[in-house]
Amino acid sequence: MWYVYLLRCADNTLYTGVATDVDRRAREHNSGHGAKYTRSRLPVTVVYREPCADRSAALRREIEIKRLSRQEKEALLPAAPGAE
Repeated sequence: MWYVYLLRCADNTLYTGVATDVDRRAREHNSGHGAKYTRSRLPVTVVYREPCADRSAALRREIEIKRLSRQEKEALLPAAPGAE
């Protein structure tokens, strides 16, 4: 199974990617072996993951999410504990 995921970077920006193992991929990002974008924005935290049927579907969804505004991306995220 493939996933689309969003990471919250240390500078509070959001990064979108795809992976079969989101937790492993987040560890790679945090070790400096992830995307160039995240290397200067460590540490990163997984804030969203969405399962997709296959790699192709995940890549299509990644493009859709990347086209969203910041506000629309934030709306995808679950509410923070205690936030109401």
